[in-house]
Amino acid sequence: MELEPPPPPIEPPSTCPDQSTASDPTEDDRTESKPSQSEILRALEVVERDSSAIAESYGSLFASLRLALSEVTSSSVDHMQCFSDAAGRLQESVLDASTKGNRYINSCLRLNEEMKGVDSLATQLKLLRRNVDALDSAVNKLLRLP
Repeated sequence: MELEPPPPPIEPPSTCPDQSTASDPTEDDRTESKPSQSEILRALEVVERDSSAIAESYGSLFASLRLALSEVTSSSVDHMQCFSDAAGRLQESVLDASTKGNRYINSCLRLNEEMKGVDSLATQLKLLRRNVDALDSAVNKLLRLP
């Protein structure tokens, strides 16, 4: 579920009273007149517009944050799934390699046991070879008789 990004916030026109229309501070001190009801209503309208603009900005900000959080969370879930898959495949490969390694070790042990008998066989063959050579020499001597 992909959310659409919120529209960019629209900056309202400045609602602050214009500084150039303010009266001279020394003049205010002299007259100290109370603001009229219409001035109070205008000030309230300005505050209301500013509050509304701030609320819209916050709404837009929170929508952007919600979208970013959703994307990050979705990305994190995807990465965790990928990591889980990779870890599972690695585990299978390690188990397979371990099994093959154990078979190799067992084959080497069997071969080692079989080779122990080969040493005595080699000794017997050497002895047999000497006896055959001696027999061959004896036959050759007998055949050369004058």
